[in-house]
Amino acid sequence: MPKVEDRVLLLLSGLGFAGVFLGGFLNFAPNRLASGVASSLFRAPDFEAAAAITGLCGVTLLSFVPDQKLRSYATILAAALILWGSLAGAGRVAALLMPSASPAARVSLGPAFWILMSVSILAIVDAVQRGKFGFFARFGIGAVFCIGFFLMALAGDFDRLSLAREFLDNRSVFLIELLRHIGLVGAAIVFALLIGVPLTMLVSRKKTMAGFVFVSLGLLQTIPSIALFGVLIAPMSKLSEKFPFLHALGINGTGPAPAILALTLYSLLPLVRGFYTGFSEVAMEVKEAATAIGFDARQMFIEVELPLAAPALLASLRVVAIQAIGLASVAALIGAGGLGTFIFQGIGQYALDLVLVGALPVILLALLANLVFETLLGLARRNL
Repeated sequence: MPKVEDRVLLLLSGLGFAGVFLGGFLNFAPNRLASGVASSLFRAPDFEAAAAITGLCGVTLLSFVPDQKLRSYATILAAALILWGSLAGAGRVAALLMPSASPAARVSLGPAFWILMSVSILAIVDAVQRGKFGFFARFGIGAVFCIGFFLMALAGDFDRLSLAREFLDNRSVFLIELLRHIGLVGAAIVFALLIGVPLTMLVSRKKTMAGFVFVSLGLLQTIPSIALFGVLIAPMSKLSEKFPFLHALGINGTGPAPAILALTLYSLLPLVRGFYTGFSEVAMEVKEAATAIGFDARQMFIEVELPLAAPALLASLRVVAIQAIGLASVAALIGAGGLGTFIFQGIGQYALDLVLVGALPVILLALLANLVFETLLGLARRNL
């Protein structure tokens, strides 16, 4: 029995085969509300189905290859076959099913499709990490896959899929809601920094205040997001009634203002705790050495403490950004807009593909934020 060199790849390939043989690849329904009939991957044209299966077999075999570099490069190629076979196969099957169906019919992506997509993406991530690819190599790999996907989309390969139809039906407002979502997250991070930095200075200089501050911020984290958004409606409404200039500025009980406030409150604990930890872990010997050579307080902070604490600061900002991206989806419930609008509309209309129109960009935004902060973290650690 050959030795398994990469257990992750072996597990992923097993999940992929289980999805192919046990789960539906596509689901054909006469309308949004009907449950529909599942179709397997083998309904796809032979070439696309063979590409996906070949990629899965390749991932299985590569888990036994001892050469790390060879395994990493070959895994990326095998995962690309799974991705292309799954995407192209889904588009081709939908195109075959839809011409003979009514306009209300839907072809939705099934569990097997999502399992294959997850397997291929995780295999690529595993290969990149184990192969120790540099930033530009990672960026190049990501760019190639993204360009390939968009070229397929521009060619109309996915037009018959229900997910694409839902997106096209809402494309006039999609960009607006996407920008609103990013705006909510960006504003919350800015306000969290404006409040969090002074709080960090307070708990750093007065250790007796640390317990009170962290307990108070921890209590805010225990409040469910929907509850906090709802609780803020009444006081924000009263404030806008009592102070007309606030109402003129757009600060009301509903809309962006309470959403940004709630996101800011949720961001404070990871931000302040991360900043506090980062500055606390700067070695006292380093500070004493800097003082000995004549550094004043300003030089100490800019040239010593800030660079040494930068990895911890960026790590906490990464947590805050990813958390805010997810929580901003709930803001749609109080009229703040954002990608959550599509999620809750889809839930209300029992339209899973409309839910995905909002949910998938949220996931992609979180992954993009993670990639950006991972890159910045790598640069910060390299400069230490």
